[in-house]
Amino acid sequence: MATTTTSLGAGGEDRVMATAQQIVKSLNTPKEVREDMLLIFSSFDNRLSNISDLINDDSNKTSVRFDAAEKVILRWDSSSSNPDASRHSLPWEDSPDEAAEYLSAVDEILQLVVDMSIRSNNEIMDRAETAIQMAMSRLEDEFRLILIRNTVPLDLDRLYGSIRRVSLSFAANEGEIDEEFESFGEVDSERGCFHERGASLGDDLCVDLINADAVVELKEIADRMIRSGYEKECVQGYSNVRRDALDECLVILGVEKLSIEEVQKIEWRALDEKMKKWIQAVKISARVLLNGEKRLCDQIFNGSDSIKEICFNETAKGCMMQLMNFGEAVAIGKRSSEKLFRILDMYDVLADALPDFEMMVIDEFVCSEAKGVLAGLGDAAKGTFVEFENAVKNEASKKPMQKGEIHPLTRYVMNYVKLLVDYSETLNSLLECDEDEADGLQNEDSELDTMTPFAKRLLLLISSLESNLEEKSKLYEDGALHCTFLMNNILYIVQKVKDSELGKLLGDNWVRKRRGQIRQYATSYLRACWTKALNCLKDEGIGGSSNNASKVALKERFKSFNACFEEIYRIQTAWKVPDSQLREELRISISEKVIPAYRSFMGRFGSQLESGRHAGKYIKYTPEDLENYLLDLFEGSPLVLHHMRRKGKEKSLGPFQVWPCSLEKNCFLQEAFIKCDRMSNQAGKNV
Repeated sequence: MATTTTSLGAGGEDRVMATAQQIVKSLNTPKEVREDMLLIFSSFDNRLSNISDLINDDSNKTSVRFDAAEKVILRWDSSSSNPDASRHSLPWEDSPDEAAEYLSAVDEILQLVVDMSIRSNNEIMDRAETAIQMAMSRLEDEFRLILIRNTVPLDLDRLYGSIRRVSLSFAANEGEIDEEFESFGEVDSERGCFHERGASLGDDLCVDLINADAVVELKEIADRMIRSGYEKECVQGYSNVRRDALDECLVILGVEKLSIEEVQKIEWRALDEKMKKWIQAVKISARVLLNGEKRLCDQIFNGSDSIKEICFNETAKGCMMQLMNFGEAVAIGKRSSEKLFRILDMYDVLADALPDFEMMVIDEFVCSEAKGVLAGLGDAAKGTFVEFENAVKNEASKKPMQKGEIHPLTRYVMNYVKLLVDYSETLNSLLECDEDEADGLQNEDSELDTMTPFAKRLLLLISSLESNLEEKSKLYEDGALHCTFLMNNILYIVQKVKDSELGKLLGDNWVRKRRGQIRQYATSYLRACWTKALNCLKDEGIGGSSNNASKVALKERFKSFNACFEEIYRIQTAWKVPDSQLREELRISISEKVIPAYRSFMGRFGSQLESGRHAGKYIKYTPEDLENYLLDLFEGSPLVLHHMRRKGKEKSLGPFQVWPCSLEKNCFLQEAFIKCDRMSNQAGKNV
């Protein structure tokens, strides 16, 4: 073939040479074929005759670059036969400069491979693949060590310092439950706290899971591993280390790895603590741990969305499944009333966290499990509420309150439902009032149609409590104590409703009806207790007018009244009306009935006995005495009225007329009080 000579400028010649070089190199042919190609090129133009020298020079330079990079890789390979190889430390532990040199060597080899500068040389290509394999093994180890050594331990003090705590509590003595009512739950009497709702994290809470300086190094390693085709090893190394780190965070938060069977065997107090820790762990996992983990994945793997998602999901899956397993175990566990608040807390916190989980986690199985656990906790809450309703309805203790006081069942139920109001929104979404039950409430409240589902169920619950209390009141043979018991308990219910959000749920009409019931029971009390005493003060049966009435009949009437009053005093000073206003109103009602009748009777007939002997035996008390004695009723401390005879003249004991019943049989103390009375009287005469 004839040689062609074309007139080209210097720039044109350079372009021709460069193009020819690139063609030869890109073909990646064996040496013999390459030489034939060069001869063909030179036959076209004699100016291409030196292209072989140029390509050989370029190949030599590439070989030098590769040799230098390979030497750096081999120097840090502990398995290398190179005597200069370091067998005890990694470059990042030695110095940042050597780490940078190592990464540059990796970059150099990767670039040479990408540029196809060494692909025509099979020997160098094999060495390059070996060097990359060594480097990736080393970088994988280094990647893992940097992750481990730069993991920031979870700082609970900082976390809990950012937590706003919400407590729902009442005084310990308000929540104490008699042994017969232990089925209604337990109260921590030492702390005086019935239930602690939990806490909420601040909106701006953010923590570093890895030291910030290490993130840059991790990203540099991850980039090179992904470029080298070792993304699987990179993802696996990252996920393993970070999964263990999240497991350790759960341990710090108090969440243990427990099977469903193990959870269901835990006694309530211990389980309650674990449920509280689970609630905090879910909050912190959603807002801090997984959010921080997502951010970390975005920083380290920001060059690949798919790898970011895979890394995060592989890392988060174990943490989430551990939390979900505990939630499932609680949801399917035995239902009892004391668990309801904690189950509702678990439901609420998971419902709040679920959108965050779904936004971060793309693993459909994990998200499906979380939704299933949420539904299970909702069913458990509904079922536990029903269990509580049935327990209140069917509680059948036969032990009457000795003083007519507030029944432990009343205290427990009203404190229980008072706390439930805080969960109104959740319970409205979970509870549905059956039509049959709603029909049964029609006579209860005309505002039923406007009530929320939760309010309707509360109305049913309190109605069940009232029916149960009515049955328990029948245990009292004394009609007056029966009424006192019902007054105490209904007033307690009304006060709990009126002084809380329950009032808004049940309405003013409900409160007015209960206050009307209390007034009816007060009237019934007066009728049952004081009718006999008041009958003694009537004119019928005395014979004659106030001037010529039968003295025998009058004496009998005064004696009967005294006996009635003293018996009532002895019994009803032991009765207890805890509410000071109700106690005072009862005393006023008694006084308005008894004192005017006694004063009138004494005014009409007292003079006929006062002139006779032993008048004090029959007319023991003045109206003022009776009024003072009424102040001792319903205090819960049994007292006895004593009447002593002195020198043929009867009188009350003055300042010592009221005896504690515990002193009644103690003759020594009685004599001491009598002597004190005599001394006080003698002192008055001397003055």
